[in-house]
Amino acid sequence: MHGVKRVRLTPEALAAKKLREQSKIKEYLALSDEVLSKKASKDWSREAFDLTTRILQVNPEFSAAWNYRRNILIRGIFPGSSATEINDLLTEELTMTTVALKSHPKVYWIWNHRRWCLENIPDGPGTEGEGVNGWRQTNWEREMFVVDKMLDADSRNFMAWDYRRYCLASMPVARPETAELTYTTRKIEANFSNFSAWHQRSKILSSLWASGKLEHSKSKEEEFKLVRNAMYTDPNDQSVWMYHRWLIGAGEDKELLEREIAIIQDLLDEQPDSKWCMESLVHYKRLLLQKHSSLLDAGSVTNDCRRLLSELRVIDPARRRRYDEIEKQL
Repeated sequence: MHGVKRVRLTPEALAAKKLREQSKIKEYLALSDEVLSKKASKDWSREAFDLTTRILQVNPEFSAAWNYRRNILIRGIFPGSSATEINDLLTEELTMTTVALKSHPKVYWIWNHRRWCLENIPDGPGTEGEGVNGWRQTNWEREMFVVDKMLDADSRNFMAWDYRRYCLASMPVARPETAELTYTTRKIEANFSNFSAWHQRSKILSSLWASGKLEHSKSKEEEFKLVRNAMYTDPNDQSVWMYHRWLIGAGEDKELLEREIAIIQDLLDEQPDSKWCMESLVHYKRLLLQKHSSLLDAGSVTNDCRRLLSELRVIDPARRRRYDEIEKQL
């Protein structure tokens, strides 16, 4: 690490370190063998369950141990437990995996185990108005709090974003989509390069527009204002340009295309080496040629594309062949 002075170990210290590492490896392999042996013998005891806890604390990516743990719960522990006890057990599982996520926020198997826990919470009493789904709703609400904290720690954690979408789709009492839209606004304004937040926003808006819960044309104009602010703040951020392309769509609206082309050209005049400005201009001018060629000077637009592609080959030589292929399609 930068700024940290390296300590030179003596030969004796190196040898001691190596012995400690070998001892840990030996202990882990012995524990792994014991877990797999109990799994093979279909041991559904609490002792076997505790062994899975120990090994998963060392290696949370041990998928066979997670599967075995769930089998122990289903076949050995749940059958003799009341609904209240099962709910308490699964709550403890969620707590255990919350601790694991703090050190391993991008291990798929931890997130997967949380899904299983939530899906197996029994119906139970809740507060007035919640009915039999009280336990379920309480746990799902708590889960959204956990996801919020995970994304506060790392707003680009794609696994946390994927899990968030799963939670929103699965909650017994749905959370208003407008609330999620507000959440993505907050995340995007904190960091324009948060691709996952832009992607989540596109999903929410598509749903709101399709259901008629949000007026399409007015809200879309608000989105163009938001993305334009991001484009001018950081014209080299790919996330912003991908979202802009999503807003434009298939290019059926000629006036919209021409308006956005003019705005991007203004930005390119200020940032003459912006690869994404050039790429987007080529993309949108090609849409004009494909959808509206009879209503414009096609030769002039084609020449603009060729000129931009020529400049792109200079500033982005690694993608030269890609630009060659695009020019062949003009």
